[in-house]
Amino acid sequence: MTRKLISLLLFAAGFFLLADQSQAIPAFARKYQLSCTTCHAPSAPMLKPYGDEFAGNGFRLADEKSPRYYAQTGDPNLSLLRELPIAVRLEGFVSYNLDGSEKADFASPYLMKLLSGGELSDRLSYYFYFYFSERGEVAGVEDAFLMYNDLFGVDFDIYLGQFQVSDPLFKRELRLSLEDYMLYTSQIGTSRIDLKYDKGVLLTYGLPSGTSFAVEVINGNGIGEASQRVFDDDKYKNVLGRVSQDVGETFRIGAFGYTGKENLDHATVTDMTNEVFIWGPDLSFAPSAKWQLNAQYLHRKDSQVYPNMTSTALMEDVKTDAAMAELIFSPKGEQSNWYFLALYNWVESDFALANYQSATIHAGYMLRTNVRLAAEYTLDFTDSNQTISKLNFGFVSAF
Repeated sequence: MTRKLISLLLFAAGFFLLADQSQAIPAFARKYQLSCTTCHAPSAPMLKPYGDEFAGNGFRLADEKSPRYYAQTGDPNLSLLRELPIAVRLEGFVSYNLDGSEKADFASPYLMKLLSGGELSDRLSYYFYFYFSERGEVAGVEDAFLMYNDLFGVDFDIYLGQFQVSDPLFKRELRLSLEDYMLYTSQIGTSRIDLKYDKGVLLTYGLPSGTSFAVEVINGNGIGEASQRVFDDDKYKNVLGRVSQDVGETFRIGAFGYTGKENLDHATVTDMTNEVFIWGPDLSFAPSAKWQLNAQYLHRKDSQVYPNMTSTALMEDVKTDAAMAELIFSPKGEQSNWYFLALYNWVESDFALANYQSATIHAGYMLRTNVRLAAEYTLDFTDSNQTISKLNFGFVSAF
């Protein structure tokens, strides 16, 4: 049997292993005795408008009464859940690299994840997940926050804890593809500022006109370990602001700005400050239940960074442009068992190591409501002299 045939057999076997990201919480479906399709379509973790409203209401249904889920202790100020809502996800996948190496990789388990979330009172909610294992290591906590819903009786919510900076834009954890939204994850030299996870406070406010506002105040240095019980290792706090507007039921347009400073932690220099400004527009267009287009552009400027920790060549006025476009097609709308996705990533920076360009096609099939088979092909053409392609097969399940 030739090596190529063996690779193809391995490749096909991957169809029965886990591949995509998922943040669905089956505990919510158990709690309310509803199907996952009430909130997700064409598949979890992607949210329908109803699911987005459910999450925005602190993981509660507007027409359900909270007290039935609490133990009756005789203390009116104690919100003690009768049952702790818990969900589990186990993920693994097989990938086949077509860049000439003909390498097939079994990555199972790729992650094991414990998730929980729900109501602590009629206004207060919580959410977190913990990685038992991520890529073979104990990764710990990523999302973890308390949320207060409808402060002052209006659509004003407060989140305190740990979350993704990009959440008010497009939520990376809700994407269907294995390929990431690379414009949110780009690392520019020795800067620790990006649009991934951070600690802070998030404020959101919505108007009946369909106008939404979001403001974040964050540490600006990610979610690393605390040093002497302090997570933020400089005196600065960074701020993100966003505004978006719904246009009818099919179109949404938004824009954001991020400003911040950081103390560069560099081996040869102390007390050097990098000033960062990021801005950009975004849009979503869903002309019908079958089609959805998401797009984001951003421009970033760093005042000064080093290429790496050992370099003495300071880079100044480093500019980065990036974009992503994602098109999702569900042949039968919310009732589709099949869906198809195309994703384009582009990052171009004065810091050449951040450059990236790829195109991805992805197909998914709902074997069960909470079991999704998926196949994905990504072509990385960052280097004009060499293209790299990767094929993944797998499934997502949550219980």
